[in-house]
Amino acid sequence: MGPAGELRYPSYPEENGIWKFPGIGAFQCYDKYMLSSLKAAAEAAGKPEWGSTGPTDAGHYNSWPEDTPFFKKDGGGWNSQYGEFFLSWYSQILIEHSERILSSASSVFEATGVKISVKVAGIHWHYGSRSHAAELTAGYYNTRFRDGYLPVAQMVARYGAVFNFTCIEMRDHEQPQDALCAPENLVRQVGLATKEAQVPLAGENALPRYDESAHEQILKASSLNIDGSSNDREMCAFTFLRMNPSLFRPNNWRRFVAFVKKMNEGKDSRRCLEQVEREAEHFVSVTEPFVQEAALALMP
Repeated sequence: MGPAGELRYPSYPEENGIWKFPGIGAFQCYDKYMLSSLKAAAEAAGKPEWGSTGPTDAGHYNSWPEDTPFFKKDGGGWNSQYGEFFLSWYSQILIEHSERILSSASSVFEATGVKISVKVAGIHWHYGSRSHAAELTAGYYNTRFRDGYLPVAQMVARYGAVFNFTCIEMRDHEQPQDALCAPENLVRQVGLATKEAQVPLAGENALPRYDESAHEQILKASSLNIDGSSNDREMCAFTFLRMNPSLFRPNNWRRFVAFVKKMNEGKDSRRCLEQVEREAEHFVSVTEPFVQEAALALMP
């Protein structure tokens, strides 16, 4: 779909130090093809003056929202008529791109039993601001006043695919509060959007984590009890990032085995956690030779 396989613009490239967390990123609409599309959209909207270029006051890759006229909370261009036009066009181009990819993939894998999923980035920094600047530059038209994930979920649902979301392991308090990071609120919003669109939700951790705190957060998020009501939903799948020598260190492997068993039990399990832990210890002992072999094989 895009960078790192995710449905987004390459708005925050990390190579060569171009972007550093938690910069807002930059709009990717200044090549001749995007500008041609923007020009046509502006003319169709009866505002040809809006079609010559993208925002010129949206800062740079490492800016913060309040440093820019376009993203500032009061009177920012994002919340103007021009901003609504531009951001609607910018996000729609991304959705149209994803539709082309999904249409092609669906035709290739039709009747094979392969399940297609669409990976969407968990851009949690500056989520607490009004503009959600980092999400906007990535192509998600999500602000305090607009749900940018429901249109994506509805598009995914049209193709019978799975909505695959990241940052499932993160807690709000673990992230820089000055950057108004809110991964838990973001996951909750995406969960509600996929529920409304009736599309399956899968999860993935954004960073390699081997601690129990991250595991417990994943277990909590995967239950999808996001609005406090009782429901039968839970994530349809989870991808653990990642297999490397650290995973196979004795303590990490022991915690990972217990985590997998708890995930397998599901939120409706009535079994006590102590029993799950005992079973995990047995599996750790049985797999010890294979784990040592895997750790050696993965060493650089």
